[in-house]
Amino acid sequence: MSAQNPKQHPDAVAEARRREMATEHLLFGTVRFLAQRHPELLDELEGSLAHLWDPVEGEARDDEAVRTIARRIIKGLRAEG
Repeated sequence: MSAQNPKQHPDAVAEARRREMATEHLLFGTVRFLAQRHPELLDELEGSLAHLWDPVEGEARDDEAVRTIARRIIKGLRAEG
């Protein structure tokens, strides 16, 4: 059995990033739509941030950086409201 190469093919990496961007766009739009009709949703999401964490292992892990990004997203959604 051969060892797996940890590096992905550049096209696979680009495709994964494109999928991630499309997913983020759709989810952000969905949350914006729902928050306009149910403003309490943003309060619920903000209250859940303590449970948000960075899945990266080792020194690169930064749970607070992930939470900071989520707070900025929620702040942007509130501004659009």
